[in-house]
Amino acid sequence: MTTASTTKANKKTKGQYRCTACDATASKWAGQCTTCQAWNTLEETVAPDRRARSAGYAAATTKQVQRLSEVESTETARLMTHLSELDRVLGGGLVVGGAVLIGGDPGIGKSTLLLQTLCAMSQEFPALYVTGEESLQQVSLRASRLGLPQDQLQVLAETRVESILAIAQQQKPKIIVIDSIQTSYTEQLSSMPGSVSQLRESTGLLVSFAKQTQTSIFLVGHVTKEGTLAGPRVLEHMVDTVLYFEGDNDNPFRLIRAVKNRFGAINELGVFAMTDKGLREVSNPSAIFLSREISAPGSVVMITREGSRPLLVEVQALVDESHLANPRRVSVGIDSSRLAMCLAVLHRHGDIPTFDQDVFVNVVGGVRVTETGVDLALMLAVLSSLRNHALPSDLVVFGEVGLAGEIRPVQNGQDRLREAAKHGFKHAIIPKANAPRTPLPGMQCVPVSRLSEALQACRELMA
Repeated sequence: MTTASTTKANKKTKGQYRCTACDATASKWAGQCTTCQAWNTLEETVAPDRRARSAGYAAATTKQVQRLSEVESTETARLMTHLSELDRVLGGGLVVGGAVLIGGDPGIGKSTLLLQTLCAMSQEFPALYVTGEESLQQVSLRASRLGLPQDQLQVLAETRVESILAIAQQQKPKIIVIDSIQTSYTEQLSSMPGSVSQLRESTGLLVSFAKQTQTSIFLVGHVTKEGTLAGPRVLEHMVDTVLYFEGDNDNPFRLIRAVKNRFGAINELGVFAMTDKGLREVSNPSAIFLSREISAPGSVVMITREGSRPLLVEVQALVDESHLANPRRVSVGIDSSRLAMCLAVLHRHGDIPTFDQDVFVNVVGGVRVTETGVDLALMLAVLSSLRNHALPSDLVVFGEVGLAGEIRPVQNGQDRLREAAKHGFKHAIIPKANAPRTPLPGMQCVPVSRLSEALQACRELMA
């Protein structure tokens, strides 16, 4: 006699199944995944129609082998977004047929940035804004509040990818925004929107459409609590450009950074200011990050480099006597491991111990400095705070410090010094290998090759 549970189990053995935890596939239903050993994670999927999909995300129209020299390689002009900071991060404009994935914290301004961009570009090219998280009335209210031109922009409230592509085939826009990819889904799979399989298949269909029709696409992605893009890493591999929108709700400035770009340099940085009329470009970010009235102990200005742009930022350090068994080491904007290493080098080769001191380090303005050129500035800021003596306000510092106490050069040292001279700085402590061949007008450079020489030059300036 066949029971109801047996009938249900026999029914589930038909079709294909996918694990929502590890994305493994199985031909039979089971309570436990044989790959990751997770329970109750298998869900039935509908086999996609392979005839309706193109072969590969590049969507090549020809299926025969060709010599590379025979392939037409005419480079088309890029589309300008009318936001020079965004064009800089994209590598000189939006590539025709390119797919851009942009992520950021909730409320950081991703939708505002893309709505501003599309409203401006729609005056020259047909553009389509697809919203899956807001209603059309909410999008219209935001555009009216920001004072954006709305007469040419086409909007659509839809989450099914097949419907989006069908409407795009009719309207033939040059730019499409999908807000967001986590709310989109394809009927080829029965899983819920936002799942691993839906993200991969939906992005694949959109990217394939972009390559076939030479349509540029912006995909808005959610981020996790760690600040990384939610979903599998395959999303970042499938698109051409990955942008991160960074900032703090307490800080009006927003930073947009490229971490992947097939058509431009990575680590480019664009700076915006959030106002009541939307995002406003900041053409000279160094002037904002250096908005200090007087020089204080523990404050040092360094010249970092974000992509092709030299940027002056202020590094602050606070050193105070610790009453804990393990003194605190807190860093904001600088890797905590680099802070610990610099303090060890400062003790070993500079004879400046901080083992009984709490050390707090911050980069003003919410900038994250990841390059090694911050080492020397960090050490001098710690020394200035420890001795309670302020360094001159017209001093800039940069240089990498090795574990043996040597001062190593950094890239593009001449460009950094020219940027500092343009902002009125008159003194610089720099690596000896970065010393200018011809003196810069109005700037006195102190080249150093050892940490001891840099500390001596710092003491003379504090005297």
